[in-house]
Amino acid sequence: MCGRFTLTVDPAELKEAFQDYKFPTQFAPRFNVAPTQPILAIPNDGLNTADFFIWGLVPGWAKEPEIGNRLINARGETLAEKPAFRGSYKYKRCLILADGFYEWKSEPGTKTKTPYFIHMNDGKPFAFAGLWDEWNSADGSQVRSCTIITTGPNDLMKPIHDRMPVILDPADYGQWLDTSPQTPGSLQPLIKPFPADKMSAYPVSTLVNKPSVDNAELIQPV
Repeated sequence: MCGRFTLTVDPAELKEAFQDYKFPTQFAPRFNVAPTQPILAIPNDGLNTADFFIWGLVPGWAKEPEIGNRLINARGETLAEKPAFRGSYKYKRCLILADGFYEWKSEPGTKTKTPYFIHMNDGKPFAFAGLWDEWNSADGSQVRSCTIITTGPNDLMKPIHDRMPVILDPADYGQWLDTSPQTPGSLQPLIKPFPADKMSAYPVSTLVNKPSVDNAELIQPV
C-alpha cells in the first residue's frame, strides 16, 4: 500500500519536471502527507492543471464522504471489477504529484516496523497513477477526492513490503490523462512496478508515524 508520501519541491521545480501542465504559484513543502489531507493532482478533465484533492476516494454514488477513509489505495489488479473504482478507472484518472514515499518494513520476530523513505535516484518529482471523483453533498458542497493505485513490488521494494504505488513513466502521462473513456485492456499495461534501478530506499525515524510531524527531519537517514 501507500500510506504516506512527500512533495517537498517548489513550484518551479515541479513545473520543470512536468512542463506540459499548470501548477499553483505557491504551496508549502510537505514531508508527511497523510490520508484525508489535500494532495496535489492533475485530473484528466482536459485542463492539464494541478489542483488539490482530498486523499481518499469518495465515489459520486457514496451516501457519506467517510467512505474515503477506507479508499486511500486501489489495487491495480482489480480496478475494473471493484464498484468503488471501475467508473473512475474508465473515465476519471489523475497524476498524483510526489517526490518520495514511505513504507514500513516488519522486523522478523518482533512487532517492530521500520519506516523507509523511497525516492528517485535523481531526486526529481514523479507521478503516482491515481483515480479521482466528485461527490456532492445534500447542502450543495462538493468534495473532489482521489486514490493512489498500487501494484506488486519491484526488487528494491520486495525486502520492505509486498506492495508499492504505481509510478507512471512520463511517456505514459498523455494516455493516462486522455479525456476519452479507456478500456482495462488499454490501461492495464501501465499498472506495473517502476524500475528498481531508478530508485533508492533507506530507513528513517519513526517520527513519520505521527501525521502531526511534518518537517525535513523525517527524510534524514537513521
